Amino acid sequence: MIQDAGEIVRDAIVHAEICIVGGGPAGITLAMTLARAGHGVLLLESGDLGARDEAQDLNAGEVADESLHSPPDKYRQRCLGGATSIWGGRCVPFDPIDFKARPWIDHSGWPIGYDEVEPYYAGANALCEAGEFEYDARLAIQGGMRPLLRGFTPRHFDLNGIERFSCPTNFGRRYEAGLRAAGNVRVLLRATVTHLQSSRDGSRIESLHVRNVRDIGFSVTADQFVLAIGGIETPRLMLTSNDVQTNGIGNANDLVGRFYMCHIAGTIGSLQVNGGSDQVWHGYDVAPDGTYCRRRIALRPDVQSAMGLGNAVFRLHHPRIADPRHRTGPLSAIFLAQKFISYEYAKRLVSDVPPTPALWMRHGLNAVSDPISTVRFLGHWLRDRTLAERKFPSIIIRPRTNLFSLDFHAEQVPNPGSRITLGSAVDIFGNRQVRIDWHYTRQDVETVARSFDLLRDDIARQAIGNLSLAAGERDIEDVVRRDGAYGGHHIGTARMAASAASGVIDRDCKVFGINNLYVAGSAAFSTSSQANPTLTIVALALRLAHHLNSIVNRTSNVRVTEQSMVVSEL
Repeated sequence: MIQDAGEIVRDAIVHAEICIVGGGPAGITLAMTLARAGHGVLLLESGDLGARDEAQDLNAGEVADESLHSPPDKYRQRCLGGATSIWGGRCVPFDPIDFKARPWIDHSGWPIGYDEVEPYYAGANALCEAGEFEYDARLAIQGGMRPLLRGFTPRHFDLNGIERFSCPTNFGRRYEAGLRAAGNVRVLLRATVTHLQSSRDGSRIESLHVRNVRDIGFSVTADQFVLAIGGIETPRLMLTSNDVQTNGIGNANDLVGRFYMCHIAGTIGSLQVNGGSDQVWHGYDVAPDGTYCRRRIALRPDVQSAMGLGNAVFRLHHPRIADPRHRTGPLSAIFLAQKFISYEYAKRLVSDVPPTPALWMRHGLNAVSDPISTVRFLGHWLRDRTLAERKFPSIIIRPRTNLFSLDFHAEQVPNPGSRITLGSAVDIFGNRQVRIDWHYTRQDVETVARSFDLLRDDIARQAIGNLSLAAGERDIEDVVRRDGAYGGHHIGTARMAASAASGVIDRDCKVFGINNLYVAGSAAFSTSSQANPTLTIVALALRLAHHLNSIVNRTSNVRVTEQSMVVSEL
């Protein structure tokens, strides 16, 4: 059932077998999977069924360098479904190399391998509604997907990897009915956890302090607790809960909130492809089940190893929207409509050039001088994006000439100096807000710079076209700084590791030193990969559900055995 926490009376004690904090994709996946296994689940969500201002205000905080990182209330949604209520739907698995300890990347290596996550990816694909778990362009569609650049066989890149797209599925809307119908799941909305109460010896969590929208407090006790509240809120709650462990829960080695990663991403370069328009396919192919699929240009693992680089991919992209010299009506129409585009997408689409009256006029001229293309694009967007249940994933506009820019999406290496801490301001419940101090490294810049150079060389070697940097892109660090931390990918702040000396949680996602507290979501990631995090968040949640199921069943069997012994003795 789904219930408003406002119905809970003051100082009540609510008990559950398993309590999950956070109703995003990780929390909902855990709740549904554990409920199907027969366990009693309490799911606490700070927000409502949809975003509300009073809940969103709890995401406020400060940023050390606002030119590098968005305000902490952006990209995060306190509502059932969490970030999936605003995501773009891109689904990509991590690569095997991402889990390995790489000598050229400090603090790399997970305590688990790809082979321990891979069995859960098919289930994650299904929950995300991204079709089957097949990410090879030669196999995803019968006969293979169309080539990205006809005849191009690069030495340093793989062109057969693809990304698949969810509807995008809002986990809150999609799975609300199932959560309501489940007799062993109780969802409490508008229930904000303000404190984790440890036992006196700090070895377990005894209860949670919860406040509802009427600021009435109550407690939750459970056998097992899971934090599934994202890469920013997880360290905040752990650091705030410092009455027993003075540095915060799980923070004996000052690692909670450290290694904060996003992705190094943006738009770069100008690619002029030789030949006619049939030489390029930068759009989507559609799988038999209706899933949109798209090829990418991925830096090969052996090249990463040989050159000491992080993981990185490129995608063919339309010319820069903000620059009216593209003379393309649909792109100018998007620029003119930027006020109607959500913050998450407008920041990337139109941030290159400051808007001026002269610029608006030039875009207006483009729109009216290319009316047929503009009208055709708007019709496509209304039909295939706005009204469609499975939405067309992104803006795909074929330029008048074979001139493209490149999107890059690169791994950010783990950096202990990039971190989430507590700020000085407090929220309405008296808890300190977050302070975000995000940093990139020289190695992050080198991954983008050298990958671009390798791709430029591969294109030139085969006379496919000409890839060059714009005048303002000669210093790749300026390009990296231009977009800064990528969107809502908040990663690594309660990282998985082999020991408490190098991380916050173990291979089973349990917080070191605390026998009933687990972390789900991208806060648990040891490294960031090149991949968007949602698919792996869901896969790891399925893996954690499997582990919790075995733990709870084992505990239950022990209790039954102990009770039987007592009965026999009587």
